[in-house]
Amino acid sequence: MAPIFAIYLVWAFWLVSWLAAALWSGPALKRGDLLQESLTRVMAIAGFVLLFGFFVSRYDIIYRLWRTPTGILGWTMVAVVVIGFAFCWWARIQLGSLWSGPITRQHDHHVVETGPYAIVRHPIYTGLTLCVIATAIVQGTPTSFIGAALMTLSYYIKALLEERFLRQELGAQGYDAYSKRVPMFVPFLRWPADVPGERPRRG
Repeated sequence: MAPIFAIYLVWAFWLVSWLAAALWSGPALKRGDLLQESLTRVMAIAGFVLLFGFFVSRYDIIYRLWRTPTGILGWTMVAVVVIGFAFCWWARIQLGSLWSGPITRQHDHHVVETGPYAIVRHPIYTGLTLCVIATAIVQGTPTSFIGAALMTLSYYIKALLEERFLRQELGAQGYDAYSKRVPMFVPFLRWPADVPGERPRRG
């Protein structure tokens, strides 16, 4: 089996299992801004279509970045995809019934700070970002990288929306303290926009 087909199978397994796990979610007491969230979904879907080559432009044929890797690089990317989805599932299990697809507040909602949430604040998006980048590398087309960029941007925007909603619902002081301790997406890496009110230091 070629690495690209292995990646397709891993994605298919994750999608089916993730949709099935959506049943394991508590009832929503309050929802976030539906319009803003819908925009991130449109971006993610468009990125998915581009990433997997459902739309192929002539530039992908003429300017293909490299041939689909079949050796060590290809299987390394398969491993990265598996690790990324495993990280997503670790976070999903850690959240339990507090997880939801839409941005919501549920009964007994609180900030989860254990497991992968002690490493990054949005481990599901971190895991998905690993997966889309590794998939784009194996696809090797300009369109696939545009798709990966769109999907990653959609995760970042949705993470910002989630954090704003949680600060409003659960209290800014507690969530900001968590934000100062734990980076947003990349372990050990922080940037000024990571924490509200934090500005670049000069000198």
